[in-house]
Amino acid sequence: MPLETIEIQTGENPRATVLLLHGLGADGRDFVPIAQELNLSGFGPVRFVFPNAPEMPVTINGGYVMPAWYDILGPDLTSREDERGLRASQAAIETLLAREKARGIPASRIVLAGFSQGCAVALMTGLRHAERLAGIVGLSGYLPLAALTPAERHGANAATPVFLAHGRQDDVVPFLGAMASRAALQALGHAVEWHDYPMGHSVCEEEIVDLNHWLLQVLAPA
Repeated sequence: MPLETIEIQTGENPRATVLLLHGLGADGRDFVPIAQELNLSGFGPVRFVFPNAPEMPVTINGGYVMPAWYDILGPDLTSREDERGLRASQAAIETLLAREKARGIPASRIVLAGFSQGCAVALMTGLRHAERLAGIVGLSGYLPLAALTPAERHGANAATPVFLAHGRQDDVVPFLGAMASRAALQALGHAVEWHDYPMGHSVCEEEIVDLNHWLLQVLAPA
């Protein structure tokens, strides 16, 4: 089944789309207030799309059923990964990207973003997408299936800008793990803009300002 989505447009005939994926246990409403703080009027009308993850049992939470992009099998996020779940979410997000293109937004005007689990899916999908995106955003997350990324990433997004931000006191997705993901992307030649902040597994005002500035850069007309 297609993912349910929440949509907000800042004006008629949007010229770009920001597709933003929430974290574990949340839903599409989670990042609506943050998107409303962004000011992209310098670019033009923008459509924000907030998909809802499907509900599934999550192993690390005792099998409790909750919204999740994939299963978390243990506290070490990268030693045992739910590849099947990750790839199912990748396919679901690809469907949303195709829908945006069908509505007249070219891939080069789409930013794929995510927080925590949503960050993992955004990075995985964006790097493998067959058309160049405007940018990829990863907030408080990590690069999943990192060992497979070099072989599976698509050349179309080899030069796509990547914005990564993380809290130095994050106790959910460890800061060192996020830095390792940054290093892995940089080793592959990806242009990564990195920001870290004195916070935990969260989003802060300074981060929103930095993201706003970056979005205006990547969405600026060529």
